[in-house]
Amino acid sequence: MAPVQPGPLTVFRGRAGPHLPHPPAARGDAGEIARIRKECQQESFWYRALPLSLGSMLVTQGMISKGIFSASPRFGPYPKMAIAGVLGFAIGKMSYVGECQKKFQKIGITPFGPQQKRQCHHACKECKAKLGSNEKEGSVPSAS
Repeated sequence: MAPVQPGPLTVFRGRAGPHLPHPPAARGDAGEIARIRKECQQESFWYRALPLSLGSMLVTQGMISKGIFSASPRFGPYPKMAIAGVLGFAIGKMSYVGECQKKFQKIGITPFGPQQKRQCHHACKECKAKLGSNEKEGSVPSAS
């Protein structure tokens, strides 16, 4: 029996379960991917998560002092401020995902998730016509 040569779609099985190989563009650029990932983490923290977290906590504290929100009799304003801070942090981190996807696209790694190009998987005449007209116009196929 001849050994199987791994290809771009070969699934490797290990002790922890099946592992999909990295995309072809990612195989040689591990250092570049690590650099972009670290850069995205730092930028999302400093430019989005931290400002939104502190801002939401400040606004919440202002609303409590104006009487719009009431402070907890036992813990004071801190629980509401903490919740506002955590929500601001999470929203800030999530809002930077698009920027990180653009950075990965620049080195040739295709995006995944809802922003990925969606195409019909069946071969009806209507879909072929839509796909052909979109390619001529240079636009992205719609998700509908």
